[in-house]
Formats: sequence, C-alpha cells, structure tokens
Amino acid sequence: MEKFTLEILFHIIGIGAASGLIYKDNSLYIISDNSNFLYEYQMDSHDLKRHALSSNPAENILKKDKPDFEAITLFQDTLYIFGSGSTANRNKMIEFDLAQKKKIVTNDLSNLYEVMQNFASIKPEDFNIEGIMHDGENWYFLNRGNGIANKNTLLSVHAKKLDQEFSLLANDYKLPKIKGVRTSFTDAVLVDNAIYFLATAENSQSTYDDGEVLGSIIGRINLETMKIDFTKKISPTNKFEGLTVYAKTEHQIQFLLCEDKDSDVLESAIYKLTVDLK
Repeated sequence: MEKFTLEILFHIIGIGAASGLIYKDNSLYIISDNSNFLYEYQMDSHDLKRHALSSNPAENILKKDKPDFEAITLFQDTLYIFGSGSTANRNKMIEFDLAQKKKIVTNDLSNLYEVMQNFASIKPEDFNIEGIMHDGENWYFLNRGNGIANKNTLLSVHAKKLDQEFSLLANDYKLPKIKGVRTSFTDAVLVDNAIYFLATAENSQSTYDDGEVLGSIIGRINLETMKIDFTKKISPTNKFEGLTVYAKTEHQIQFLLCEDKDSDVLESAIYKLTVDLK
C-alpha cells in the first residue's frame, strides 16, 4: 500500500450507531449496534427504508437489552447479520433475503460461539465478534481484542452453512498501538485472496463499555499465509466499524466506511477510503 485518501461521501439521517454495511447495486445495507432494523439506503434517490429484524423492532435500545448487531456479510442474495456474542442475548444470526426483502430465519449461535471460545482460548468476557465474511465454503470471524487479554483473533470456519459439521482454525494477531493503546478489529471484507480489515484504538479494557477513541487503521491479511501484509493509520479520531468494497481496479480499491459514534443521535456519516495498490 503506497497511499490513501479518506473523505466524507454523505450523511444519512435516520441511522445511529452504524456498525456494519454492505454495498450492492447502488444501495447500502446498514446495521446498527443499538437497533434491530436493517437499513436500506438508495444512493441515487437518497431513499431510506427500514426492514424489521424482530417482532418488536426499535432504535436506541438499552445497552443491556440490545442484540448488538456488529457484523454483516453477503453471499449470493442473502445477507447474514450477526450479534457480537459479547453477552448471552447477543448470539443471534439473522438471514435476510434481498430478492424478497424480508427476514428468512433467526438462528441461535450460542453453541458455535462457545466452541470458538474454547478452541481459541478466548474467555467469555474477551469474546466480541465484529467482522464476518463468507465465500461459500468458509466463514471468517474476527474477534475484537478490546478486552483485557487483547485477543484479536481470526476464526476460520470451514463449512457451507453454520449448522453443519465444520472444521475450525484460529490465528491470533498483535495489532499496532495508537497513543499507547492496542488497536482491535472492528470490521473486514474479502477481496480476492485477502482480508482487508479495520481496527480501532479505544481506551477501554472492556468488550461491553465504550472508551475514548484514539484513531483507526486499515490492514490486510493474506489468506494463504494468514499473515498481515500491511497496516496503515487512516484517522486519529474516528471509530470506523463498517467496511465494504465500493469499486475496484487493478491499481486501486475504493471502500465505503461507516462510523459508530457511540451516541443515540440518528445520523451516520459514510466515508470513502481510496487505497492505491502496489
């Protein structure tokens, strides 16, 4: 990576605490960590729709009650939306059909998350899934190491569906520090045979409580070697929590990012990050 540019593309009124996003067909599908709606934003018309993900949908849900949707991934015409697993009521995965524009099923991932914790030696209080990717054969889960143990872990699940038999691999990473605070994974996206990830430094040793934001980085993991190719600081102030591919050429990738301001204000800024490839 040689250079990058970061700019605000637009603001969306009506979405707060944005925690993940998917770009498809000039629309953004956005989740919030204190809401149980899926938001659909049409970039041409600026139209915003809300799709209920539960029988009693709400926004600005109390912290102790929220499903904490922190990860969203797309495969074919299905969106998969995941709770972080950081508390017992945050273990849901929702499948949402894009063709029908409706929720198909809600799955309980408590058993899978428990297996992951045991396999990767992650204590329950250090478990916090913030990024997930799926390529049809594998699921990649990123645990955010913002607990005391700093467990930034990539968990690779080899299975077409998460209710089938699977094999599991775990790789731990020591991410860079910003102002003396270790960064931790906040989202990621698959690009060819690599994972591009975001990580944020937040001055808190808790997967539950928020802290002072000290900045964010982008980096890349090579899926053949499972090693980090590069990391680069992209902001001294933003807590970026969502990453999706907007456009790609041989020499450049454009990503769209969303930011979680840890507030109850229903407004979200969407950023464009342009990365030049070597």
